[in-house]
Amino acid sequence: MSTLLTLSAHEIAPAGAARDEAARIAAAVPVLHSARLTLRAPRIEDFALYAEIVTGPRAEGIGGPLSRDEAWDDWMRLVGLWLMRGHGLWVMETRKAEVAGFVLIGFEPGDQEPELGWFATEAHEGQGLVTEAAQAVLAHARDTLRLPSLVSYIDPQNARS
Repeated sequence: MSTLLTLSAHEIAPAGAARDEAARIAAAVPVLHSARLTLRAPRIEDFALYAEIVTGPRAEGIGGPLSRDEAWDDWMRLVGLWLMRGHGLWVMETRKAEVAGFVLIGFEPGDQEPELGWFATEAHEGQGLVTEAAQAVLAHARDTLRLPSLVSYIDPQNARS
């Protein structure tokens, strides 16, 4: 991630009571585990990596690249799904506490059913981590949420996915 980027005010974590309330809400997001990952609630600090991915060339197969403002809007929509639909974006964190990417159950305008989606950082790609994360989320969607269906939209050029 670039360290030269200056964060906008809305990208900086709140302090005090607002920080505590955000942590309380985030604690309600289910934590999932796979052999090498913990899938946890997103934190505002994770947005920088999310934005790096969706504003760059890696986003071509997932509807991007986006501007940074569009990335923020997309981030907020995916995080907000937790409140409206009971599912949303998880952060894929390795056992070494490295953020490896993101996995989600999304539901965008125009969708007819929830979507299982994912994207990894370049450094964590090709290691089977996304498969582990997707399997954990799929089990959660089936066993806990009892979703009747789940789809994934894959760019035909993305052979790994």
